[in-house]
Amino acid sequence: MKLNTVAPAKGARCDRKRVGRGIGSGFGKTCGRGHKGQKSRAGGFQKVGFEGGQMPLQRRLPKRGFKSLTNERNVEVRLEELAALPVEEVDLSVLKQAGVVPQQALSAKVVLSGEISRKVVLNGVRATAGARAAIEAAGGTVAD
Repeated sequence: MKLNTVAPAKGARCDRKRVGRGIGSGFGKTCGRGHKGQKSRAGGFQKVGFEGGQMPLQRRLPKRGFKSLTNERNVEVRLEELAALPVEEVDLSVLKQAGVVPQQALSAKVVLSGEISRKVVLNGVRATAGARAAIEAAGGTVAD
């Protein structure tokens, strides 16, 4: 096969419609637009969603809900992941370097999942009430 012989399959492409070329073409006189009216004229189309002056559907329906764009960048960290870290002082940058949270994370929150038996100091990382109790029971602290 050569590039100069490549062609679309028979019937795959059709000629463009040439309007206003006489009765024999099938699109003479009104050119397939019918008689009179807005759609028959040049530039005669309404914007998308226009319902002839009636209140459009997107305005009739109530506004509902909100989706936070930053919510996906707030990450949860388990206690067992904290226990596996080699350092005692933990903040967001330490969690990012260890690969516990993604680099795009804006904030982190420790949740009560697993156990912790060593001292950990949290700086700038929030914790749930249960996780805070477990960390303090192990001798660590949570700085607000």
